[in-house]
Amino acid sequence: MARVVVDVMLKPEILDPQGQAIARKLPQLGFEGVTAVRQGKRFEVELDGPADEAAVERVRTIADTLLANPVIETYEVRVLEDN
Repeated sequence: MARVVVDVMLKPEILDPQGQAIARKLPQLGFEGVTAVRQGKRFEVELDGPADEAAVERVRTIADTLLANPVIETYEVRVLEDN
């Protein structure tokens, strides 16, 4: 079994109100020096068999179809190494 991670983030030009709210709150909590925060989503996809190139490409297709909105989001696909 293989696990592939898809990290989805808003494109830089898209406003991120949740990230902005977190960034504004951090100094009040004693965390100084943070200039910006962007929030995103992480998906872990478990696959039967190895995480070969065909399997990773299948996860990219899943991300394009369901996990990310390509109009406002970008995504990165990577294989999660076994521990």
